[in-house]
Amino acid sequence: MPKAKIVNFESSLTELEKLVQSMESGDLSLEDSLKAFENGMQLSRDCQQSLADAEQKVQLLMEKDGEIVSKTLDTDN
Repeated sequence: MPKAKIVNFESSLTELEKLVQSMESGDLSLEDSLKAFENGMQLSRDCQQSLADAEQKVQLLMEKDGEIVSKTLDTDN
């Protein structure tokens, strides 16, 4: 199975914000707007996955008989 794409949450969010601003400006053609929307949807999914992974890691760190234990996430599933 291919490895998961590593996403930098902050840079993805910044790029998403720029896309939204350019789309809201109304200066894009219909074709460019559709491309920006498609790219924005992918960035949004990437950000959501990054947040879910971070939440899972926090849960793993907090669990284990009250002691903080770090475990590597299995990103292949």
